[in-house]
Amino acid sequence: MAKNTAPPGGGPASTVTLVTGGAQGIGRGVAAAFREAGSKVVIADVDEARAAETAAGLSGVSWVRMDVRDPASVAAATAEAAARHGGLDTLVACAGVYPNTPLPEMDPAEWDEVFAVNVRGVMLAAREFARTPGATGTGRRIIAISSGAARSARVGAAHYCASKAALEMLVKVLALELAPSGTTVNAVAPGLIEVPATAALAPEYIATLVAGQPVHRMGTPAEVARACLFLADPGSSFITGSVLDVDGGFLAGTPLPPS
Repeated sequence: MAKNTAPPGGGPASTVTLVTGGAQGIGRGVAAAFREAGSKVVIADVDEARAAETAAGLSGVSWVRMDVRDPASVAAATAEAAARHGGLDTLVACAGVYPNTPLPEMDPAEWDEVFAVNVRGVMLAAREFARTPGATGTGRRIIAISSGAARSARVGAAHYCASKAALEMLVKVLALELAPSGTTVNAVAPGLIEVPATAALAPEYIATLVAGQPVHRMGTPAEVARACLFLADPGSSFITGSVLDVDGGFLAGTPLPPS
């Protein structure tokens, strides 16, 4: 039997976690869950007012301003977060945008913006994280928030779907590159999650999507966060380059009646 070579450590309770896009939605849920698990958490977000409000509502959580589109901003914010706690152990890249525009109406600038945030932004955050020392000396973790849209086409979301597909390949490449340093790199792919932005979706879209998955409801940020906590645990050190779906079974297939 192969020897268990998982690095020692106390899991999230002994770590320092940086959450990009942590001011709201899934990012806020991740920040709350990691803080509840005992990790020191720093929220990084371009929306300073919302980040400050979120941090104030989560005891022990601090924040930094980060624009994931700007290399200088990502570098400065990562350095500031690391300086507060003596390094960083976990990066959860939650910052993302998801506009809906049919291709004939799409401005190339909108396409570029989606890729700048959803793909380039994760690359920049991961690069700075990899250049930053760890805080605890245990195995390090990068977890990117992808989407079922990476493998399930959506009308009006050519840029979003393509960006998440690119993100999942980025995760696999980084898993290969960073493994020698003791860093695992994985993605969590949520399905339809109940966040404030969901209110802007057409009711018929929500109803159709929920009806087409085995679990007939929307998920919650806390359920996505639990998947992130699992991947951040020392016991998950043999998992890298993977995508964990948290989608109510949507990608498993449509629940048809018996044939």
